[in-house]
Order: sequence, then C-alpha cells, then structure tokens
Amino acid sequence: MCTKKELTFSVFLIHNLAEKWRKKPAEVYKILDDSQILDDYIIKCYDSLHTLGKDYLIEDITEFAIEKGIQL
Repeated sequence: MCTKKELTFSVFLIHNLAEKWRKKPAEVYKILDDSQILDDYIIKCYDSLHTLGKDYLIEDITEFAIEKGIQL
C-alpha cells in the first residue's frame, strides 16, 4: 500500500510518461506495474525521486524501462 503522496506522484509520472511514450495512461500503468517499476522503483524510491525535475524523471524511468527490455 502506498501513501496519498506516493499515489499522487505515481499518477503524475504515469500521465507524463504517457505523453512522452505516446500511449494511454492505462497502458503506461500496465507496463510499469507488470515490470515492477512502479512498486520497486517509483514508490519505493519516492523520497528521493520526488525531489527531481520532471524532465529528468521521465528520462530516467524511460531509460530504466528500456534497460529492462521493455519496448516503448
């Protein structure tokens, strides 16, 4: 279970990644959830990640997903 702040942050990222990846937010959520990026990285590292800029976060998560072999 995550906190309200972590949930709000996750939704923010999902929508911004959806725009970057040209996918629907539901598709991005599924990708992040299936790959464990959502739980094991975004929520787990919330304290560090939420202090970073939007552009950096989008690039970081995009690169992380590619490293995990996810086709974007």
